[in-house]
Amino acid sequence: MDFSLLFSHFPELTITGLAYGAIYALIALGYTLVYGVLRLINFAHSEVFMYGAFAAVWVLMALGGGKASGLGIAGYLLIAFLSAMTVSALIALLLERVAYRPLRKRNSPPLIALISAIGASFALSEAMGLRDKPFKWFGQENAFQDYVGRPREASPFPLKIDVVRLFSIGNYQVSNIDLIVLGAAIVMMIVLDQFVNRSRLGRGIRAVAQDPEAAALMGVNRDRVIRLTFVLGGAMAGAAAVMYLLKVGQVRYNSGFLLGVKAFTAAVLGGIGNLRGALLGGFILGVAENYGQAVFGGEWRDVVAFTLLVVILLFRPTGLLGESLGKARA
Repeated sequence: MDFSLLFSHFPELTITGLAYGAIYALIALGYTLVYGVLRLINFAHSEVFMYGAFAAVWVLMALGGGKASGLGIAGYLLIAFLSAMTVSALIALLLERVAYRPLRKRNSPPLIALISAIGASFALSEAMGLRDKPFKWFGQENAFQDYVGRPREASPFPLKIDVVRLFSIGNYQVSNIDLIVLGAAIVMMIVLDQFVNRSRLGRGIRAVAQDPEAAALMGVNRDRVIRLTFVLGGAMAGAAAVMYLLKVGQVRYNSGFLLGVKAFTAAVLGGIGNLRGALLGGFILGVAENYGQAVFGGEWRDVVAFTLLVVILLFRPTGLLGESLGKARA
């Protein structure tokens, strides 16, 4: 163990950890929302994130976003967010319709829904990894080479944003990318939290999460609430996808797997079923990973993250903010 790197780069490790934690937190919101309403761990949510990332990449490629400059970059960035959030929301809605709703109508045991979620996750991931095959069948692979060529390799984010150092915290120069990621994540999480706690639709979500039978008797349409829950979670995953592209710069067909597991860890860490817990868990996980790799080495990054989860659950099984979505207060 070497603590010198941690102390000498403490501001940098903290800020970059918060940036990655914001990405984990936005993805974790999808796990938390679905679990709060259905008591289901939607393991295919990681692929919802991945499809949103590819949507942002492909839309910007089609629009020539790689040549943007000045104020045009802001416009293309907004398009990337809207594209990713829309596609991720639609994929999440499709998942609910195809993989979960038929099981729910048959009153299937939770284990069956969990197996369906795992199967849907692998199916969506491999479909993206084999996306060139349908075009080859119809002889169109050359026309769409930029989009389906080398499907197992990384696709770079075409929007190139110059990194501008804005101000210093300690010995770390905070960049515009750091502020975009953190600012966008915090704004979206505040908006979602206020929507769930203050809007009529949000009250419907909390009512179904607390007591679905009583909510139905009060006129709440449970199926509509469930669809809304998947759409909201998918949209947050799409926003996280763009922020991931800004930080990492590329996406692969299997990029969602590890990120999804970490986002689930963040949700459990903060208290799954609690929106503010997902935010807290994401930030703690991102910072702990950075501190851990500084002390133990980069190869221990994931070990530190999951060890932290085990330790928290040993002493507080409900997570740090173990209040369910149905009991959440504004």
